[in-house]
Amino acid sequence: MSQLAAFAILAFILYIGDVAALRTKSKLPSVFVCAVLFLIGYWTFFPANIVEIAGIPTPVVYLAIYLLITNMGTLLSIDELKRQWRTVVIALCGIAGIAAILFTVGRLFLDYQTVIVATPPLTGGIVSSLIMSQAASEAGLESLAVLAILIYVMQGFIGYPLTSLMLQREGRRVLNLYRAGQWVVTDDAATGSTLGENPLPRLFQKMPPAYNTVYFKLFRLGVVAFLAWGVAQLIQPLFEISPFVLCLIGGVLASSFGFLERQPLQSANSFGFVIMVLMLFIFGGLNRATPEMLLDLAGPMFGAIIIGIAGMYIFSYVAGKLLGMTPAMAFACSLTALYGFPADYVITNEVVNTLTDDEKERAALSAHMMPSMLVAGFVTVTMVSVVIAGIFTGLI
Repeated sequence: MSQLAAFAILAFILYIGDVAALRTKSKLPSVFVCAVLFLIGYWTFFPANIVEIAGIPTPVVYLAIYLLITNMGTLLSIDELKRQWRTVVIALCGIAGIAAILFTVGRLFLDYQTVIVATPPLTGGIVSSLIMSQAASEAGLESLAVLAILIYVMQGFIGYPLTSLMLQREGRRVLNLYRAGQWVVTDDAATGSTLGENPLPRLFQKMPPAYNTVYFKLFRLGVVAFLAWGVAQLIQPLFEISPFVLCLIGGVLASSFGFLERQPLQSANSFGFVIMVLMLFIFGGLNRATPEMLLDLAGPMFGAIIIGIAGMYIFSYVAGKLLGMTPAMAFACSLTALYGFPADYVITNEVVNTLTDDEKERAALSAHMMPSMLVAGFVTVTMVSVVIAGIFTGLI
């Protein structure tokens, strides 16, 4: 198979996944559709190394991971975390619930290595799934490497409808209060809007905007990622810390001190390509999956997801009660760990539009739910999941 043919086929699979998600309003997650198509391909005519044939070897993937995690760090700021501190605490409690219940109740049904590999993907997103899949593969645990991918693929089936249900419950409560004149609309929605802003970094305010080219943005992003990697290498003789964690911290610090703008990859028109590289690589890990392996992994996969989400609910419920957030909203915020942005935005927006046609009521619902959902998604998927994956790789 030629390189261009392989690339075109793989890109088309990702496109089919997007179309399926759009047509079903994410009831059929794109990652599930893509995973099924990849499995069919591997079991029929795909070469086992089709991702590498398409021009995406492992070194390029690791470059993409370093840049993406550093980019993810720029989404967070200390000011936003202060404004939404209750949301942050509840989201962290939800993640703690996943780990706590999996390492207690889960150990009654799952072995230690399975719990180690399954926990980080449940705490959020493609990056932690990829980190754990690679770590399991390097440890010779091929079936668990596939399990990390399968959990990432399947958890949306539970996360999406549960989140929608919780937000609808919370939305109806808010609407009843709003219509009774007992609800005051706050301006917390500003938190959500600022997440997408991308001004010129503070350290370069005096530089003509024309000089802030694509290459300058990528250069600065690369410098931060390199420094983070370098620090990890320097301190390795003392204690080991994942360079991915330091890249995340580096992104937060670089954006806070004005060296990086928000989302430099998006600003440099490179985000789509980087995400494509990671998506293709993680689905490429399914080349080790056989029908027999999938049957063997079905029990651990669904067991880990169900037990983990049960723990998330218990901990977020208690935290919500203590911090004055309703159980429905607290659980919805914690559930963002299963998918993150932009799914958290899409689901919240769909629920708001479903509950009412009145623009003022929609504004009230969005002002109440959107900031918390966005911040929770960024904290769980962007920050905590990478930290947890970095820690858990050392436990395999």
